[in-house]
Amino acid sequence: MKLSRRDALVALGAMGVGAGGVGVLRERAAESEEAMTDVLLAAAEVVYPSAVTPTREFVSAYAVGRRRFDADAERFERAVADLDRRARHDTGQSFASLSLARRRDVFRSLGADRAHANHGGTTAERVRYYVVDDLLYALFASPTGGELVGCENPPGHPGGTDAYQRGPEA
Repeated sequence: MKLSRRDALVALGAMGVGAGGVGVLRERAAESEEAMTDVLLAAAEVVYPSAVTPTREFVSAYAVGRRRFDADAERFERAVADLDRRARHDTGQSFASLSLARRRDVFRSLGADRAHANHGGTTAERVRYYVVDDLLYALFASPTGGELVGCENPPGHPGGTDAYQRGPEA
């Protein structure tokens, strides 16, 4: 199951980013957005179910939208940077350049795999809130991700006429 840019835009819509804000996503991403996308794509490969293939276009569209239109953008960016900084401290390499197993180890050493999400908490709690939980929200708020849990028509996605013409057994 491959995630698309459209899935990211639907997830952003579910967060409350309006159509006017989504249009700005067409602009070319800055270098810092590229670096953030690299870290988030690598993180998505760790936290997403194996049935899902996160794509650069999905993660980039979601991250850029989140960064540009969210009041918590600074904390979001800091959490992503903290994850990368921890990887560099522990391994001497960027988070995105690590193998899948090493990325899992970084999440564990940081404590993000067992921390309670808290936007203003410790580094582990912020990484859990802004990286892990945000990526999972983006996945399951999209039509493609919703299929994994039997909800092909998540909130914020109109679904078309077929969605309301099917019975509850569908």
